Amino acid sequence: MANEQSPFHGLEVEDNPVLKVSAQEQTLQQDLEQHMQHFRALPDACDEVEKAKLMLDIAECHLGLDQQAEAHDWARDSFVLFIEHDQWQSAVDACDIIYNSNQDDALVALANGIWLAVTFPIDPNVSVQLLHYIVDETPDDSDGAAVAAMLAHYLAETRSSDKDHKNLTFLSNQIIAQVAKRHRGIEDEQTLQTWIKMYELDDIEKLLPKMAVILETIVDDDWWYDRDAIRERLPIN
Repeated sequence: MANEQSPFHGLEVEDNPVLKVSAQEQTLQQDLEQHMQHFRALPDACDEVEKAKLMLDIAECHLGLDQQAEAHDWARDSFVLFIEHDQWQSAVDACDIIYNSNQDDALVALANGIWLAVTFPIDPNVSVQLLHYIVDETPDDSDGAAVAAMLAHYLAETRSSDKDHKNLTFLSNQIIAQVAKRHRGIEDEQTLQTWIKMYELDDIEKLLPKMAVILETIVDDDWWYDRDAIRERLPIN
C-alpha cells in the first residue's frame, strides 16, 4: 500500500519540470537517431558531399540538443570534406555550427567562415549573421564592429534577392545603428552619415582590407584551407 504521508505520494512525472522534455527536443532526438542510422548504413564508396551533408545534419541536431562538443566534432569533420569538394556554402554553415558550439576554436571558425562568406556569393543571410557575431564579440569602442556592420550591409545590398532585400537591408541597417550608438553615442541620421564618412566605412575598397586585418588577428595563422589556392581558382583570376 502506498504511504500517503510520503512527500512523494501522488507526484506525477509531468509535475517535475526537470523531467520534462519539450516537443522540439523529442523531434531533434528522433531526427538525430534517424541521421545516425543513415550515417552508419553508408557504404564505404558513398558520395563524400552527401556524407558531409549528413554529418552536418547530425551536428545541427547535437547543437539543438545542447550537446556542444558533439556538434563541434561532427561539424568540423564535415567542414574538411566540404572544403575538399569546393562546397563553400556548406563549409560556411559548418563554421556557423562550430562557432555556436562554444569550443576553444569558436572564433577561429567564425573568421574562417567569414573569409569564405565574403569570397564566395553564398546566402547573404548567413553572411550577415556571421558578421553580426563579430559585432557581438567586439568591445563597444572597437572599430572592428563598425567594419563588420558596414560589410554586412554591403553584402545585404549587393547579394540579396529581390525577395530578401528589404528585410535583410533593414536588419543590416539596424546593426549599423546599434554599432554607431555604442561606438560614439550616435542616434540621429545626419551624425550617422558623418560617422560613416569619417571612418571611410562606405568605401568597399578600403573596407575589405580592414576586414582582412581583423580576420588575420582572430585566426592568428590558423587558416583551415589554402587561401592562395582558392584565390587562383576564382573566376576573376
